[in-house]
Amino acid sequence: MVAQADKITLDTRYESKTQSIAQELIKSTRQKNNIFNRMRDQMRWDDKVLDWTMANPGLRVQMFRFIDTIPALQSKTEIANHFQQYMSTEEVELPNALKGILNFSDADSFPAQTAAATITKAVETLAYKYIAGENIAEVIKTIDRLRKEGMNFTIDLLGEAVITEVEAEDYLQRYINLIEQLSQKAQTWQRKEGIDLADGIELPQVQVSVKLTAFYSQFDPLNPVGSKKQVCDRLRILLRKAAEVGAAIHFDMEQYRYKDLTLQILKELLIEEEFRSRTDLGITLQAYLRDSYQDLQGIIEWVKERGHPLTVRLVKGAYWDQETIKSEQNHWQQPVYNKKAATDLNYERMTQLLLENHEYLYAAIGSHNVRSQALACAIAETLDIPPRRFEMQVLYGMGDKLAQALVKRGHRVRVYSPYGKLLPGMAYLIRRLLENTANSSFIKQNQEEKPIAELIAPPVANDDRARGERLSAPTGNNFQYAPDTDYADTDKRTKAEQALAKVKQELGKTYLPLINGEYIETSNYLDSLNPSRANELVGKVGQISVEHAEQAMNAAKEAFNSWKATSATDRANILRKAADIMEQRRHELNAWICLEVGKIIPQADGEVSEAIDFCRYYASEMERLATGKTYDIAGENNRYFYQPKGIAVVISPWNFPFAIATGMTVAALVTGNCTLLKPAATSSIIAAKLTEILVEAGIPKGVFQYVPGKGSEVGSYLVEHKDTHVIAFTGSREVGCQIYADAAKLQPGQKHLKRVIAEMGGKNAIIVDESADLDQAVVGVVQSAFGYSGQKCSACSRVIVAAPVYDAFLDRLVEATKSLNIGATDDPNIQMGPVIDLQARDRILEYIAQGKQQSELALEMPIPDGGYYISPTIFSNVAADHTIAQEEIFGPVLAIIKSNSFDEALAIANGTDYALTGGLYSRTPSHIQQASKEFEVGNLYINRNITGAIVARQPFGGFKLSGVGSKAGGPDYLVQFLDPRVVTENIQRQGFAPIEGAE
Repeated sequence: MVAQADKITLDTRYESKTQSIAQELIKSTRQKNNIFNRMRDQMRWDDKVLDWTMANPGLRVQMFRFIDTIPALQSKTEIANHFQQYMSTEEVELPNALKGILNFSDADSFPAQTAAATITKAVETLAYKYIAGENIAEVIKTIDRLRKEGMNFTIDLLGEAVITEVEAEDYLQRYINLIEQLSQKAQTWQRKEGIDLADGIELPQVQVSVKLTAFYSQFDPLNPVGSKKQVCDRLRILLRKAAEVGAAIHFDMEQYRYKDLTLQILKELLIEEEFRSRTDLGITLQAYLRDSYQDLQGIIEWVKERGHPLTVRLVKGAYWDQETIKSEQNHWQQPVYNKKAATDLNYERMTQLLLENHEYLYAAIGSHNVRSQALACAIAETLDIPPRRFEMQVLYGMGDKLAQALVKRGHRVRVYSPYGKLLPGMAYLIRRLLENTANSSFIKQNQEEKPIAELIAPPVANDDRARGERLSAPTGNNFQYAPDTDYADTDKRTKAEQALAKVKQELGKTYLPLINGEYIETSNYLDSLNPSRANELVGKVGQISVEHAEQAMNAAKEAFNSWKATSATDRANILRKAADIMEQRRHELNAWICLEVGKIIPQADGEVSEAIDFCRYYASEMERLATGKTYDIAGENNRYFYQPKGIAVVISPWNFPFAIATGMTVAALVTGNCTLLKPAATSSIIAAKLTEILVEAGIPKGVFQYVPGKGSEVGSYLVEHKDTHVIAFTGSREVGCQIYADAAKLQPGQKHLKRVIAEMGGKNAIIVDESADLDQAVVGVVQSAFGYSGQKCSACSRVIVAAPVYDAFLDRLVEATKSLNIGATDDPNIQMGPVIDLQARDRILEYIAQGKQQSELALEMPIPDGGYYISPTIFSNVAADHTIAQEEIFGPVLAIIKSNSFDEALAIANGTDYALTGGLYSRTPSHIQQASKEFEVGNLYINRNITGAIVARQPFGGFKLSGVGSKAGGPDYLVQFLDPRVVTENIQRQGFAPIEGAE
């Protein structure tokens, strides 16, 4: 998806004029009273805070974290407490003034309260340097001031992180109100040349900037049709109102994953007959994206077809850190340039292309880099571009001096002016502070009076290649992660759609067990049904008998000695080949998972990635373990090494039918054990696909066997069999405990004790404290509780919320959940599908009935017909000992519990029989530290959702009654399938021994 910009050479005829204009502009921006040249004792506190953060990287991180937290803190005591916690870390080197105000021992004391008031005021003052006002009345005052200074405006409404449909409707209405009020005010303005007129041509006096994702809470590149419909329905309303009152609308660009869909929607909407002739609309492009030059070329061609110009706002881009982090975490190619010089160069190329096509596009050059603006001026003056066709833009509070200098030169300047409350504006403030304090920031370098010649020199970018897609694990293991599919990529989305259509043509086939390398006919068959459409047959699966199970066990015993003698590298290479086949068949496998067990495609895709990672990680781990260890002393050699246990029985679950089945199976195989896979009945076809892959990868006959059958008969027989050495199980607590008990019984002729590895679920809690980012917490809880209809062993089923934020959290959680679309999972518009089968649905409904008797029902939604659907169900005012707060339900049922202290919240979280996963949303360092020590779970997730563990990075597994055994995907998982041995040899002969290093 990421493309390198064409190697465009800038026209050298612009350079001389660019240098001349840049010299003129930069001299105007340098004033002797800026914050870097004043005496520190004359500086305001907000200036000092900003200055200190520039000088100390450790302080910069902690200060921004603290600033991010302030809006959630409800008292001076809390502010003082958090300020002290953030500033007291070892990596922070504090200036004396900050050390002084931190010198208190009691957060309720007068010094602490004074410190809180001082720092809060400084941060608020800092924030409102970049925010045009808290309300429309303040914004109008700002606009009046800007107009007096010869500048125009565009207004951006802060807080566009829309997570509910109620918020999306509110966003639309707030913009309608905004343009109505501003347009009414505009009637009192006298039209001015350079602001409202360009060479006598009238311009809209009011402009607002909007973000497409804020018009639909479920905006998703995987669902371009559904997203477009919802967004366009609301955009048409806004565009019609804007036309009615004479306001201009500009569309901002957001994160990279939304870019292509944003452009697609706007190109389709703005070419509709009703809007085709509008020239008061605009689109934003970000030059730090590697494919942005091609996007601009595409827009030019589209506008030629449209026949009427619109504006392109060209910016560098505001999400660099986020984009680089996201691409690394997902093992995707990095979409942004790594070096600022490369971004600057691309910006100049795009500026040239944009201005040289001024008859098709109006240019809005948004930059605080004097050279960038000077180049635009030089091109415009050289080409004698009419004033209507270009303007300069700066951010409110960041480019004041540059804006004034541009106005003085006679250019039209527009100031991008956000407005809103401090709380929703905090993310915007942090982005501005990051820009202002970055070492590469032009503003910072200019304020520090870096030599002018260096500042305005042409950018030179050498070798700014994108980072590779695949990154090695962070554990010393040399395997590379399989990146999840990026469905923002149209080609990949098309392949997924084609694979789903192809798999649907293959429904209804019969799948047979594999025993000793042969597919065998059986007398009994199981119908596997699509839980989204209960009358749709996915396929028929042959069920083995006890006699077949004995044949499989005998075949495994016969193959064991040969497989045991196969080198670790040869076994590992079979796993690597299997991983490659999975990668090739990824979209097909996703489709089978979607149709047989009712997962939406992106979650199925993550499961396939995990299966691939298991193969590659365990392959490398086995090669590491195979080297053994040597402990030699004079006269004695000691070798420590491993050997396989024997026969492994893998009993895999339906909720992760491919990833967990693969992980347990290949772990047993690569360690040299012959393995029998008995999958859950409802996911047997997916296990058959895994079988096909392992056979194609070259697994010898008898070494691996696919044995679907009834758990109470075949499963029990294999667990109790005297020749079974290892049982790897994932499933319910009831079945897991029974396997544990049965495996402990010594059978006649059995000469070993069986090893049981069992993962048996959880009653997982997320704690939300009073300092939490509620936007983040609500989204994370919805994903954790209702992803795959709550049928993950790691799913959140309890949320323990601090009393001060309980009501606010619950209200938003309910609305966010209401915004989910429920239905068949092969529909890209759907976020939540069915539960697995009729038995599961009935069991979950019984728990819901108990919840209604004990607690308050906060949410129950209508559900579609035709499948095993259950509403996402939320209960409030749940007591910690209620049934729905104690028993694992394995469905979309969520209990919300109020806590009066953090200690109480931890006690509630730990008050169950389980210890699998847990989560914490908090910006209080002491709470994070305490939870890390005291939250009794195998996997604790802080400020993120609690599902989706990643091999090697986040090995998965719990304790208490959540299971027994080492963590899957961890460095000691394979050891469970091996027996360690030590061989000691006395190497003395008649009183002498070889001496290492002797000549």
